[in-house]
Amino acid sequence: MSDPHPARFIDREDKRTFLQKLAEFIHPGPDSTAELIETLAEAEDNKIIGAESRAMLEGVIRMADMTAGDVMVPATRMDMLNLQGPLDDLLHTVIDTGHSRFPIYEGERENVIGILMAKDLLKLQRAPELNIRALLRPAVFVPETKGLNDLLREFRGNRNHLAIVIDEFGRVAGLITIEDVLEQIVGEIEDEFDIAEDEGDIFGLADRTYRVSGDTPLERVNDAFSVNLAGSDAGDHFDTIGGLVAHEMGHVPKRGERYTQSGLDFVVMHTKGGAVRWFRVSPASDKTP
Repeated sequence: MSDPHPARFIDREDKRTFLQKLAEFIHPGPDSTAELIETLAEAEDNKIIGAESRAMLEGVIRMADMTAGDVMVPATRMDMLNLQGPLDDLLHTVIDTGHSRFPIYEGERENVIGILMAKDLLKLQRAPELNIRALLRPAVFVPETKGLNDLLREFRGNRNHLAIVIDEFGRVAGLITIEDVLEQIVGEIEDEFDIAEDEGDIFGLADRTYRVSGDTPLERVNDAFSVNLAGSDAGDHFDTIGGLVAHEMGHVPKRGERYTQSGLDFVVMHTKGGAVRWFRVSPASDKTP
């Protein structure tokens, strides 16, 4: 009896040349992620791809094995807004952190009821009869085990830029944004708090305080405020104000922490990548929050 599906057993024509087959036999392709990354490094060394392309491709490869729990901002460091909080307090938090989206909780921080867009607060100026609850957008919840590839696909599909990460017991473990995911591929993405090196690092604010970049040279801070900031040990040397404050406090400061020296208060406004991005600086006797 003839085979009704003879095509199934016909091998596809191998169009590789003899030299291509020989090259693949001598130098087989990578068999693991580590070998693939090594191959990319070799391609960069051989000028086949550039350094930025190699870094992005490596980020894509590594991201395939990462989950939301690997990248999320832990719950203890989440900037959240209380639904029952006074409007002035909400506005202060929005201004101080510079985020565009905030999880809103009611009662306790575990009870996230929605996401508030910072720009939506402007609607309260035109329509005071509105309340915060009317401005909320649905919150998206994802498990810690959610793969970054799948999460990025969902972010693109539903146009959400932020998700609340839940642990195996249903508790809030943290949050993750589309920026957090993309940074695994393209590296750190500058945000509205970031400035170019030639655009300045100390800014006067309307409330007579100052916004100072964490990487401002210590010498520049001393000159600007006519002080002599220095480490507690005579032999210590610091290039930036962020480095000095972190050393003196004994840890990387978190948002809201305060450090005082030489008559100046340094309040951490914004952190990113394990370093302070911005301080609010005022005279130590100034009670401005």
